[in-house]
Amino acid sequence: MKRLIVFDLDGTLAPSKSPPDAVIAMLLRDLLGIVKVAVISGGSWPQFEKQLLAKLPRDQSLANLYLLPTCGTQFYRHEEDWVRIYSEDLDADEKQKIVSSLQRALDLTGFAPEKVWGEVIEDRGSQITLSALGQRAPLEEKERWDPDFSKRREIAAVLDKLIPEFSVRMGGATSIDVTKPGIDKAYGIRKLRDILSIPLSEMVFIGDALFEGGNDYPAHQAGVDCIPVRGPDETKLVIETIIACMSGVGDGAAARPGEAA
Repeated sequence: MKRLIVFDLDGTLAPSKSPPDAVIAMLLRDLLGIVKVAVISGGSWPQFEKQLLAKLPRDQSLANLYLLPTCGTQFYRHEEDWVRIYSEDLDADEKQKIVSSLQRALDLTGFAPEKVWGEVIEDRGSQITLSALGQRAPLEEKERWDPDFSKRREIAAVLDKLIPEFSVRMGGATSIDVTKPGIDKAYGIRKLRDILSIPLSEMVFIGDALFEGGNDYPAHQAGVDCIPVRGPDETKLVIETIIACMSGVGDGAAARPGEAA
């Protein structure tokens, strides 16, 4: 029996940098009533608060929710309020090298766009993120820019040569995430295992980028059972199925809100 359901955020629970719709929010609320849930995404903590938490009820069910921003380089759990358990921050020299390498990779590949919306390179503390069209780019523009991932694969290949000492992963529709070496969603998955005392065999990961090179792929490499989806509509079906299967299980199969991890 699975005791922890782990989700990617952008492209899985919601469109890029957009809140989940009312149906997903309702399904997550119902899911939190019967099982532990974690969300791992490349977004920063403020993005989690704005994009996800604002759509969820502020009640005791949050005790079953665990949040891992910036690809698992940070970990938050809810006690009386949200508490940060760890943050694998980059130091000033590391940040400077990553930022200059991201700029050089855009120049070398020729993929720097003529028009951007907001900040292109964002310091998220434990992660530096390239959003090729800017942090506030319209969703339709982002979806048109690199639908087959070819541009980001080329940028990532350049970065792998420029900064081989860091982890480089494709993120949302236009983004590339850079973290300390070995710190990615697999790292976050293992942290969930250690902190919650839940073996990998009792987890399932749901994401839209489980292909090799995608930022969800490390979850597969960690040895967790994975369910690939092609967007929030497929995620709804997956959550509905999980709820239907788990609602009839016996006592003790699912953690109730407030129950000790």
